[in-house]
Amino acid sequence: MAKEKLSIVKIGGNVIENKEALETFLEHFSKLKGKKVLVHGGGKRATYMASKLGIESKMINGRRITDADTLEVITMVYGGLVNKNIVAKLQGLDVDAIGLTGADVNAIKSEKRPVKDIDYGFVGDVKKVNHKAINKLISAEFTPVFCAITHDKKGQLFNTNADTIASELAIGLSNLYKVELFYCFEKNGVLMSVDDDDSVIDYMDSGTYEVLKHEGVFHDGMLPKLENCYYAIENGVSRVFIGNPSVISNKDQKFTTLYL
Repeated sequence: MAKEKLSIVKIGGNVIENKEALETFLEHFSKLKGKKVLVHGGGKRATYMASKLGIESKMINGRRITDADTLEVITMVYGGLVNKNIVAKLQGLDVDAIGLTGADVNAIKSEKRPVKDIDYGFVGDVKKVNHKAINKLISAEFTPVFCAITHDKKGQLFNTNADTIASELAIGLSNLYKVELFYCFEKNGVLMSVDDDDSVIDYMDSGTYEVLKHEGVFHDGMLPKLENCYYAIENGVSRVFIGNPSVISNKDQKFTTLYL
């Protein structure tokens, strides 16, 4: 018996911070047919709110150091401000959305990232996705909206990369569904030249990815995203698409399709 399709969509921070772009994306998302899950972060808003509260945001190689004060801000911003605004807007578009962290229904269990050269603080690496619990919500016709927070099932919350959460959710739910994973951000796709928005790579298999990575084509922000993409494809996810918000509804637009 063929598996039912499930779309898992991760929305980037630059879109979240642009009111018009966010409304356009949510309009596209509301019209996406079939069962679906949305994943978001909110790092820029968290940095802004931390600054207003007099809390310094510390970044190393683009990754946030999450101390106890920062974790409080992230929990408020990701799990509250950003998540509930998105859920409210989706309800206005007749999408029966439900906002979640990884702690809700024990959906995503993580462990603290091991300390090697850098102690990232309360940052979690995903260890298990509770696909059965999440599927109960999906089967009940709810649309889960996950923020970038997980937990260790011992009472501790963790800041967790939203791209990774989307990838791990896609892998976990591929046991039950034919999963298509979308990464939506402000660019038109994976670019051959970061300064040329029209230099979109339409199709990329794993061999081409390795060659282009070796040649230094991808900028630092795109590399971890692509690593998550190919990790998902290698572990049961049907297809992965990267592009601007219209990628989920308008196949005539430029975007990148990834495959093995």
